[in-house]
Amino acid sequence: MEKKQVPVRTVVAVGIGAALVFVLMRFVAIPSGIPNTNLNLACAILTVFAAIFGPLAGFLIGFIGHTLTDLTWGGVWWSWVIADAVYGLIIGLFVKVYGIEDGAFRLTKGVILNIVQILANALAWVAVAPTLDVLVYQEPAKKVYLQGLMAAGLNSAVVLILGTILAAGYSRTKVQAGSLKVE
Repeated sequence: MEKKQVPVRTVVAVGIGAALVFVLMRFVAIPSGIPNTNLNLACAILTVFAAIFGPLAGFLIGFIGHTLTDLTWGGVWWSWVIADAVYGLIIGLFVKVYGIEDGAFRLTKGVILNIVQILANALAWVAVAPTLDVLVYQEPAKKVYLQGLMAAGLNSAVVLILGTILAAGYSRTKVQAGSLKVE
């Protein structure tokens, strides 16, 4: 039985992506008015990396980047770390559909990415994170579900704008298959 290895490209992407997520979450977070919930540009980076490199990279970037951020704040809030990892995993599951690496990311694929990211944000932040907060940390449900709704809304908006721009810009640097012609 042959072991399947993770490509070096994916390992490098996880390292760079986790570092970018950490820096953006830690140093470029804008308070939302809801305690412990920020407008965060890191979700756009996580989305684009997961949409390019797949579910394993998305999961690990979300997990490592969020864990490092929490460690520098004094303690890891595992429910939110897991939610970021789940979000990255879900985005990465549809890597072939987006066509970013193929240079085929246009309006239709952008709409698909944004439908997926809105659903993934809802699942991660309205279901996973607050439910784990209640079950693991015995947090008040009303508080954590409000935080989750705010996080899902802010993340969805950031990805809709910044994530789509980044994905489209990166995709335009790729040559589409069949676009070259013999003269």
